[in-house]
Amino acid sequence: MNSIAPVILFVYNRPDHTIRTLSALEQNKLADQTTLYIYSDAAKNEKSLQAVTEVRKIINKHWNFKEVIVVERTENWGLAANVIDGVTKVVNAHGKIIVLEDDLETAVFALDYFNQALERYKDQDQVMEISGYGYPLKDLNKLPETFFFRVANSWGWATWDRAWQHFNPNIDELVSDFTAEQIHQFSIEGKENFWKQVQEFKAGKINSWAIRWYASIFKKNGLVLYPRNSMTQNIGNDGSGTHTAAEATYQVTLAESPVRYFPTEISENKQAYEAIKYFYAHRKGSLFNRGLRFLKKKMNKFNT
Repeated sequence: MNSIAPVILFVYNRPDHTIRTLSALEQNKLADQTTLYIYSDAAKNEKSLQAVTEVRKIINKHWNFKEVIVVERTENWGLAANVIDGVTKVVNAHGKIIVLEDDLETAVFALDYFNQALERYKDQDQVMEISGYGYPLKDLNKLPETFFFRVANSWGWATWDRAWQHFNPNIDELVSDFTAEQIHQFSIEGKENFWKQVQEFKAGKINSWAIRWYASIFKKNGLVLYPRNSMTQNIGNDGSGTHTAAEATYQVTLAESPVRYFPTEISENKQAYEAIKYFYAHRKGSLFNRGLRFLKKKMNKFNT
């Protein structure tokens, strides 16, 4: 394998999640060959100050990586600005990057998977992201070990400077010429609320870097490589995250073996597309379960 990609980890005010994320990452077999950048955002208010201080004590301990470079913000940037700035600087310096947030537990084979894929598809311009997360799909084992799908995923991912240069933070420029059919396809034939996220961003209701990254990829007809067996688990779906409510819809079983198969044909896998479309269409479950999730989300907002 050629040079090992650096990892950038974004942390804020969740010390327990940060420890779990770093401990799992440290167990990866390439960890001691990997340079780790940790971007720590500053406290937004007095309420967050103690937790941010605890997080900074954790990230400044000795961790078993080739090198750890800590960037401590002196002002609160917020997740979107922090990610955009950090990813841009590190990927431009190294040519490739693996991106994690402080609520992601990795399989021990995650760094191996990311680095293999980054090397394999480095000259394939249509491949714009490597996703670490794999959906909890029905009949999962019927899918190939890895496959291409159109949607960018933010729960552990990797990319190259050649792809990130197409990231456009200006949502109006990104979607101004989207046709009705493109909106339909962008939203997986209306089965997921990606276009709603675009509208909410434009209305100032959310501040998501991820929806702009997906739109940037979609506009270039780009593809994302996904693992059948997930290399990442979002441990922040307990309601503690910036944009997450407590739910188990996306819970997965982490991969227990390394990836051996990577597709040679650069095209969206139709079988995987249909499986993910089915997942999106049915993930909310019964009206009772939807009601429970709604109440949990409201309680989470009340308690923050």
